[in-house]
Amino acid sequence: MPTVTFKRLSQAGLAALMLVGLCANGFAEDTSPSQKGQEIAAKLCARCHSITRDGESPFAEAPPFRTFAHKWPLESLEEAFAEGIVVGHPAMPEFVFGPNDIQNLLSFMDSLSR
Repeated sequence: MPTVTFKRLSQAGLAALMLVGLCANGFAEDTSPSQKGQEIAAKLCARCHSITRDGESPFAEAPPFRTFAHKWPLESLEEAFAEGIVVGHPAMPEFVFGPNDIQNLLSFMDSLSR
């Protein structure tokens, strides 16, 4: 029976982890900006806003995402997302998004408005 050394086992484990990482990267690249934006919205926004094509928002004062593009040019929200959205009621937490997250969210909002 061959002897398996710790070094050889570690190399095999490292190779397996690298393969998993490469596969995960491949899947992440297949995700569209709109899908990434939907994931962000589901995680951070759906508690208050409707993030679907129909239905009311869970928090009545929170406009559904599908209405944003009809109320404002979505590009105008870019700066608000970058600087931090602050509104006049305490129920809305302050969010600051990075450039990629902003583009993904705007892409998702745009897809809802079509």
